[in-house]
Amino acid sequence: MRVERFKMEREGLVTEGQEVEISERSAVTGQYTYLVEPSIAMSGIYRTRQRIRARKGRIRKIEQTDRGFYLLVEIDE
Repeated sequence: MRVERFKMEREGLVTEGQEVEISERSAVTGQYTYLVEPSIAMSGIYRTRQRIRARKGRIRKIEQTDRGFYLLVEIDE
């Protein structure tokens, strides 16, 4: 089980425990970013060896900070 963090700009788009789809965006440079679809939240940058292989996950927790909202997503890998 792997847990990854995604930045979400607005609250109320998803709930804890909800299953979500994850899509991969890649650049020619070997760096990857991921979206919780439909464009709900975005990941940071991952290198090739850190890639997220699974395309589904479950929201473990939604955190609210002074910088915005973050999703902690459990991914089976």
